[in-house]
Amino acid sequence: MTVAVNILILVLTFLFMECVAWFTHKYVMHGILWFLHEDHHKLKNKKIFEKNDYFFLIFAIPGVTFLLLGLNADFNYFFWIGSGITIYGFAYFFIHDLFIHQRIKVLKNTKIKYFRAVRKAHKVHHKNTGKYNGECFGMLWFPKTYLKEFKES
Repeated sequence: MTVAVNILILVLTFLFMECVAWFTHKYVMHGILWFLHEDHHKLKNKKIFEKNDYFFLIFAIPGVTFLLLGLNADFNYFFWIGSGITIYGFAYFFIHDLFIHQRIKVLKNTKIKYFRAVRKAHKVHHKNTGKYNGECFGMLWFPKTYLKEFKES
């Protein structure tokens, strides 16, 4: 495959992962696996690790599997799918864990309108501490109304 096709597969997989993450967050984390996700909404003492962190492993397994399948087949499309999943995982760690939740005190302030809106949408999601009636389940995509709240600085 050409470099352009490989990059396209990687980018489309990354974008698709936002859809997977939204669906999983809304219907699995706030559904059958709420017992793992609940502490993420209710934890007040800000432990370093939460039961919710098991989802890291759940999402990492397909990424690693595709990477290994692609490596064993001379970097075929499986490798690029695995790369897209893995890059989404890194983005999730940096945006969700570091930027939004400040699990390690870095990336505190930004003047970039998009990132301020990401943080606001996630805070709205966490206002609901229960399993039901939540909103803003995505990480990178959110309703446009959150962008309108902030002026570009």
